[in-house]
Amino acid sequence: MLHIGCHLSSSDGFEAMGKTALRIGANTFQFFTRNPRGSKAKEIDPQDAAALVHLLKEHHFAPIIAHAPYTLNPASADPKTREFALLTMQDDLQRMEYVPGNLYNFHPGSHVGQGTEKGIELICWLLNEILTSKQQTTVLLETMSGKGSEIGRTFEELAEILSRVKQNDKMGVCLDTCHIHDAGYSLAKLDNVLTEFDKKIGLSRLKAVHLNDSLNPLGAHKDRHAVIGGGQIGTEILASVINHPALKELPFCLETPNDLEGYAREISLLKKLYHA
Repeated sequence: MLHIGCHLSSSDGFEAMGKTALRIGANTFQFFTRNPRGSKAKEIDPQDAAALVHLLKEHHFAPIIAHAPYTLNPASADPKTREFALLTMQDDLQRMEYVPGNLYNFHPGSHVGQGTEKGIELICWLLNEILTSKQQTTVLLETMSGKGSEIGRTFEELAEILSRVKQNDKMGVCLDTCHIHDAGYSLAKLDNVLTEFDKKIGLSRLKAVHLNDSLNPLGAHKDRHAVIGGGQIGTEILASVINHPALKELPFCLETPNDLEGYAREISLLKKLYHA
């Protein structure tokens, strides 16, 4: 079975997201834990969270993905920015315990002139502060396109972060197809990319995939997502991603520029392209 979904709004609550996912043919989804450009999070209704947990089990959903706000930068040179990242992620992980056993994805951050090594040091410090042995959520580092001073543009950088985290079993990776294409990894040579990922990080660490086309050529180090088949990667190559033996059981989440009806069409298309 293809585990496919898209990014949904959490404004109407947990159970509403699950029902919306079912309506568009999804069996997983992603949501922001709070305003993606802000800091305030909506109060959690325990009954609403419990209703979602029941719905996920009843309809055999794959793990769902909570996405940290874009404003987080654990690698910042500014102590206040790092403190905001720490407090926000701590709060998010506590809130995720209402829907246990799922995934929490974040962008590793930008070193903003300090250098990659210093940025990685700061990211690892934060993760070692917030991760606990008792948490039921797996925290994912997202592969990045490499624009500006982003950390996570190479598998080596992600591997270095993972190697320094004490609660290593609570960590994984989310592979973004647009981002790794823009970072210079050719999905047309998917076997080679996954072999390198396995050598540097380990395929057991790969917990989810953001499935996106890209408006940019290979190695552009930008970040402009396109609808499936509307970019430089193309439908055929993205179909090979969802069908690859090492990937096909993972949750795939669309982050394409779409409304719900557009997502429903893409989900339907991908289901047709999937080989059970």
